[in-house]
Amino acid sequence: MNHIHRNLVFVFTFLISLNSFSQSKKLWTEEGDKCFKAQDYSTAIAWYLKALDDTTVVNSTAVLPYEIGMANKKFKGPTLKKEMRKGKDSTQVKDSTKVVVKKDSAVVKPIDPPKQPQVVATKDTTSTKGKKPKKTGMKYEFPEAYVTMQLAHSYRFNSDFQGAEMYYKRCVDNNVKDALYYYGLTLMALKKYQGALDALETYINSNAGSDSLLTLAQKKQAGCFLAIDSLSGPRTMQIIKLDSSKFNGGNSSFGISFYNNSPTKLLFTSARKGSTGKIPKNPKAPKDTLTDYLCDLYSIEKSDSGWNAPVNMNRPVNSEMHEGAGFMSERFCFFTRWSDDNASEAFLYKVNITEGRTFPPEKLGLLINKVGYKTTHPFLTGDGRRLYFSSNRPGGLGGMDIWTIDISEEGMFGEPKNLGAPVNTKGDEVTPFLHPASSSLYFSSNGHVTIGGLDIMKSEYMASDNVYGIPVNLNTPINSSKDDAYLVMENNGLRGYFTSDRDDCPGGNCYKLFSFNSQPISFDVSGIVFDQATNEPIASALISCINTHNGEDINFITTDDKGAYSISLRTNSEYFIKAQKTKYFADAASLSTVGKIKSESLQQDFFMNTIPAGEIEINGIEYDFNSATLRPVSMASLDKIVDLLKLNDNLSVDLEANTDSRGNDQYNLKLSQARAQSCVDYLISKGIAATRLKSKGLGETNPLILEVDINKFPKKSEEWEAAHQKNRRTALRIVGQTDIKIINKGK
Repeated sequence: MNHIHRNLVFVFTFLISLNSFSQSKKLWTEEGDKCFKAQDYSTAIAWYLKALDDTTVVNSTAVLPYEIGMANKKFKGPTLKKEMRKGKDSTQVKDSTKVVVKKDSAVVKPIDPPKQPQVVATKDTTSTKGKKPKKTGMKYEFPEAYVTMQLAHSYRFNSDFQGAEMYYKRCVDNNVKDALYYYGLTLMALKKYQGALDALETYINSNAGSDSLLTLAQKKQAGCFLAIDSLSGPRTMQIIKLDSSKFNGGNSSFGISFYNNSPTKLLFTSARKGSTGKIPKNPKAPKDTLTDYLCDLYSIEKSDSGWNAPVNMNRPVNSEMHEGAGFMSERFCFFTRWSDDNASEAFLYKVNITEGRTFPPEKLGLLINKVGYKTTHPFLTGDGRRLYFSSNRPGGLGGMDIWTIDISEEGMFGEPKNLGAPVNTKGDEVTPFLHPASSSLYFSSNGHVTIGGLDIMKSEYMASDNVYGIPVNLNTPINSSKDDAYLVMENNGLRGYFTSDRDDCPGGNCYKLFSFNSQPISFDVSGIVFDQATNEPIASALISCINTHNGEDINFITTDDKGAYSISLRTNSEYFIKAQKTKYFADAASLSTVGKIKSESLQQDFFMNTIPAGEIEINGIEYDFNSATLRPVSMASLDKIVDLLKLNDNLSVDLEANTDSRGNDQYNLKLSQARAQSCVDYLISKGIAATRLKSKGLGETNPLILEVDINKFPKKSEEWEAAHQKNRRTALRIVGQTDIKIINKGK
């Protein structure tokens, strides 16, 4: 009995311990959810790992200070079951250092957080009597799918993509809903584009995902193809990570802008030693952590010996809060200010500058700043009359959008206007920069097709419609598998700066400043001119190339002894190019460099026909009976002659009209002359010079089929009528060629 009693006591004690452990895991999950909802992902990771009792990964002490993630969608923390909320366990997480995570509220979290993770755990309906639970890489049969998915999300939001990959893979292996999509997203961030394509393809074909994510998955697929194609292409741009002692010191540096439009003086944001404010030190944080520095605005100037040390803007611009994403003009400084106490808000401030004196910052009014929302990334146009900014305020297309607001001469703000599509999407569009020389808008987005995270886009201004055109992804090497934003460039478009977290670093995001130096984009066209009949090259043919954008940029070149030529082209231009030579009809083509962002050599060959010595019959010329009036079908045929004469602007021609042998000779001659003149008059009405044209009525004097041959057919038979019709024709005859000197501009 004592033996049985001891066993029962042991079993009872074990069950109580097991229940207590289970209850603790629920509480640890609840703590993780609280941190997740507060966007403190590093600490959430520690709690979720504790709840999973997972010792395969060291508890995360990753620090994600002042991240540049851009999304606005706030992740709603999960609603825990009532039984998980009963009681309060005083058990604390051991060995899981709570790290204070500082967030750049001016630049919000990445897109794609699910509103509520939906988890479908694998169920084993097979009886387990007498069997040990089947291990699957998690504890047993994946009973903790929800926590694992939350853990994977936390790693991804903390930009620890290696950790995210591991836990999303566990979810994928156990059929957790939507895990394949996020797994593919994570592989993109790790530059594993082929693996990402496979995961996204499987997810799309399964038809088991959320509708909104299935749509996004197709965009992400396109981004993978874009990345693979871009990475395999030629590189004409040099990317340089800026000096760490000056630009990239401390935790994080981002958001370069030109100081009063000067390429030799810059403004940027950094969290580093020497900042105006300091965050209270977390006693549990590692001694050497850098998370106790606030974001401040710094200026830096270039001298003959290079960039000087950065200078803190100090008070009254910098304060005990975060300042960043600034823009400096001669009279104003606009910047973003936010606090760690409320990650859902960020506001724009303005500083007036008079004769070098900086006045205290003024928070912009409610027209721009909305309580409870983020208003960030200011950019002021050169004339000071329009402010661009990013905001998740109501009235947008979704997430962060780019907005503009007009400023009067008196400094009064108008009503904010959303740029709308095609710039803004349901995703996030941030960090606007308007390039003064080209009026092109540069911004970052995760709502358009990207190669991973936020990508920098370019949208050209369409003056005729007063809108911005469809954005174009700048591709690699500007964009990477991570976040890329805050692009600015000099007026020449060859040099500039941007922010990226492309470099791997301990604990996740490492937002640093980069410069780019682009080789000038160049285009040319080359080819060979051939004889159409013999396929032999034609030497000394004249190639004329005109820029149709301005009608004045004209190039002339003659082919060499092998019939070859080569001409340089301008960027963003459309061209009309043709080949000419005496005794040949010209050949022509159209070329375009519009929208091309990489240097390219175009190929264009020409094939020219020799001009015949005799007449060239014009098919389809018809007149009303016993009349010189042209029918509509005749005009369509003559339009082809118009094109021929415009292309061959050095030719003079005779328009010859012929009749059959029936009727009075004199009458036929008069009728044919009138018909030939009708053709000439039509060509003149279409812009062909009258001096190049002559009408000739030949009546029945120039038959193709002689009367004696026609009379061999039975009278009024089909053959007899066809022969007469053959003689009733209008023909073109080349009678003169002037020297080929200049290209015709359309006449």
